[in-house]
Amino acid sequence: MNQATVPRWSITELLEGCARAGYGGAGLWRHRLEGADLPQLANLAASAGVQISSLCRGGFFLVNEPGRTAERAADNRRAVDEACALGATALVLVCGPAPDRDLAAARRAVADAITELAAYAGTVGMPLAIEPMHPLYCADRSVVVTLDQALSMAKTAAGASGSVVGVMLDSYHLWWDPVLEASIAKAAGRILGLQLADWVVPLSDPLNGRGMPGDGSVDFRSFRRVVEQAGYAGLAEVEIFNPVIWEQNPVEVLEVAAARYKEHVARLA
Repeated sequence: MNQATVPRWSITELLEGCARAGYGGAGLWRHRLEGADLPQLANLAASAGVQISSLCRGGFFLVNEPGRTAERAADNRRAVDEACALGATALVLVCGPAPDRDLAAARRAVADAITELAAYAGTVGMPLAIEPMHPLYCADRSVVVTLDQALSMAKTAAGASGSVVGVMLDSYHLWWDPVLEASIAKAAGRILGLQLADWVVPLSDPLNGRGMPGDGSVDFRSFRRVVEQAGYAGLAEVEIFNPVIWEQNPVEVLEVAAARYKEHVARLA
């Protein structure tokens, strides 16, 4: 369960709730960590049997104000340190929009910034997961909009730094891609996480209009099958931004998510 799906819960409540509901992991967000004792949270997660499956987010590398590049680099190194302190499986990178209209230059700059961050992440053993996002986010969230782009950046960064750099696969962002199956196959060995949310039409909001598996257009069972064929055997996070779901009792949200997973995602018997 990703924290974004049940934001009413604190991190402690999330970890305890996941343990009660039989979830194997929880994805966390950095803005919810302020003032938290990270080693204590890591110990709580371990004692509850709940893996910190991801920490979101690092990235937003591209800025055009003087001095902000160094500021962003320092914040991303802090994100790596926080992920390490939590024992997270990976730090998720949302790469950011272009500061101008030059997408090609922005993508080159993102690749360079990831390579630089990977050199630091490698010193502490923290894997970096680049998250390609749906093209509708290109102007405000990420110039990395296909899995092939993310893979190319991951391979370059890993080759230059010797660090673990891979990808986060989110059904909401990737389901539309006509070469998705081939791209996932090429991602074998670099898949660091899997996130689930449905594409519901009409789309009520680009960011906060996501649905539970089964509410929309995504073929989750095929998506999961292709990811597993590429060798991924890790956890799948339910990450849903939707105010209607946020208003519901988090205990019930976890119950519904688990039922939907069994109905729409899990391998058929």
